[in-house]
Amino acid sequence: MRSVRMRILATVLVLAGVGVGGWELLPAKENTNRTITVGTADAVTSLDPAGAYDAGSWALYSNVFQSLLTFEPDGVAPVPDAARSCGFEGTDLTTYRCTLRKGLTFPDGHAMTAADVKYSFDRVKRINSDVGPASLLETLRSVDAAGLTVTFHLSSPDATFPFKVATGAGSIVDRTKYPADGLRKDSGVDGTGPYTLTSYTRDKEAVLAPNGHYRGDVGSTGRPVVLRYYADPAALEKAWKARLIDVATRQLPPSVLAGLSPSDPNERVSETDSAEIRNLVLNTAAGSPLHDRRVRQALALLVNREELVGTVYEGTTDPLYSLIPAGITGHTTSFFDTYPKPDPHRARALLTAAGVQAPVRFSYGYAEGSGAAAAEAAELKRQLEASGLFKVDIKGYEWTDFQKRYASGRLDAYAIGWVADFPDPDTFGAPLVGTGSSMKNGYSSKDVDRLILDSQRYSDRSRTADDFQQMQKIVARDVPLIPLWQRKEYVVSSEDVGGGQYLSDGTGVFRLWRLGWI
Repeated sequence: MRSVRMRILATVLVLAGVGVGGWELLPAKENTNRTITVGTADAVTSLDPAGAYDAGSWALYSNVFQSLLTFEPDGVAPVPDAARSCGFEGTDLTTYRCTLRKGLTFPDGHAMTAADVKYSFDRVKRINSDVGPASLLETLRSVDAAGLTVTFHLSSPDATFPFKVATGAGSIVDRTKYPADGLRKDSGVDGTGPYTLTSYTRDKEAVLAPNGHYRGDVGSTGRPVVLRYYADPAALEKAWKARLIDVATRQLPPSVLAGLSPSDPNERVSETDSAEIRNLVLNTAAGSPLHDRRVRQALALLVNREELVGTVYEGTTDPLYSLIPAGITGHTTSFFDTYPKPDPHRARALLTAAGVQAPVRFSYGYAEGSGAAAAEAAELKRQLEASGLFKVDIKGYEWTDFQKRYASGRLDAYAIGWVADFPDPDTFGAPLVGTGSSMKNGYSSKDVDRLILDSQRYSDRSRTADDFQQMQKIVARDVPLIPLWQRKEYVVSSEDVGGGQYLSDGTGVFRLWRLGWI
């Protein structure tokens, strides 16, 4: 199956006196068991794969759980991990069958079977958490299990289903340790990934040890790792400068990223283009001040992305004018084509046509500690209010509270980042703008839903370009969200740690096992 590839440019800034080949050097033998400490400002919202659909949680899942499939570094198609083999049965793309590897065991020693796989997928759909990944499995109708063989029956043709199996939504759990109808509440994890979770303190750290019983695509399970979680980028920066961590990723403050220098002999910097984006999501439900499409179009006419990325992000992100980011099949500039420049006069005319009195007042929420979210909110408020057409009430919330608020429709607008689940444009379709999407903003379009289903029929993913281009025109017209920017990904490590470039390679897999002392 031909697929698309993330635009990963792997711009590696190697320090004075260290050649590019240094990134690939084997770890020193005496350092094999020496712990590597990684810091991040991402948060883990749940240790249970049925209860989280966010970058911080899924980064941990890709290390402590296995899915049937995974992605190799910079990979463009899923490859077997817990499975020995997988494939569609027949040509209609509605039956997908996998055979498990022999010898896979959970931490308590009992064997993984197809029954555990079925149980894992069934509970994700049954629990259907507001902030979980159930929406990603929308086309999954039922699962059969027999011995080491698992068969997925789909409600409609879905060539992207193998990609979804390879994500955190496909994490396989021990059916004896996870309740069928609710989330697991303790701080334990029972998976078969390259690492075992030896201890976990919420919002503080996860201690990981190589899993000697791992069997899968990963050749070497790496060194012991401690993941430390920081409340915000400023706290991550402080820990990095004090050398309390060996690696810093997601996300240092923009001012720090903009000042990174390849001439600094004390650090290594990996900079890559990524498919991570950030949108301003708008509540389209009846009763919202943004319910009328013309009001949302007026908002789109007032956002100045160049000023936003220049003043708030200091050039470490790029303006985004489409649902699908640059480098992904189907990318367009639909929002630039429709709203080429800030135009207060046209925006006022839209509000007048809608019979809405200015200024339109609405609430805007953001997650505290999420990058430069507070400064971003302030800048967008300034831009929107400068026209006299809107009054924006901004407020930050703790991450879990933020998720609950937007999932329950209590925010008129909110800004949120979106990390590609897998290297295919479908991950920017149904989860963001399909009916019942993960954005929980009430948007529904029969035309968009039809295009999503149509695009999933093509095994040759290059044939989806027309569908996604049409979809983005509709999204630019309806404005259920406003694309803001596309991120550049940075990983910074001490001079004696290699492999940092593998932590963010566009596949959604956070490869801690590729880190090593050199």
